[in-house]
Amino acid sequence: MAETFMIGQLAARTGRSVHTIRWYEAQGLIPGVARDGGRRRVYGELHISWLDLMDRLRRTGMSIAEMREYTALVKQGSSTLARRQALLSAHREQVKDMIAEWQLALKLLDSKIDFYDEWVASGKRPAVKLVERAGAAARARPREKLRRP
Repeated sequence: MAETFMIGQLAARTGRSVHTIRWYEAQGLIPGVARDGGRRRVYGELHISWLDLMDRLRRTGMSIAEMREYTALVKQGSSTLARRQALLSAHREQVKDMIAEWQLALKLLDSKIDFYDEWVASGKRPAVKLVERAGAAARARPREKLRRP
């Protein structure tokens, strides 16, 4: 039989607080939570994987509404496989765009640090070097896409 545990044990195993787990459940983002005879929530290994997925989706900028949509599709069964795949594929493209923008930001930071390294070492202000900038399409995206989740 599969191992089961209570919410405190789930919190300890996942590194998440009881409050966070309850919040995810209240948002409808943890399907299949059973209750024991005392009406206490009972979790299994699948819930650990599910929490990890929801956490990763949230950290990569997926909205709670999209996470609810994905969860609802999962609850509907295998007839929604293509829609789930499409939703995750679209999110993956957004994540790739975000990574590209963060890489450009990192390149600029590295350049600025090198600038100060040279200045400190030589005692003279070095010439400013231009760093590659994002293309016109990236600059045209709304600022909210640039925020860290």
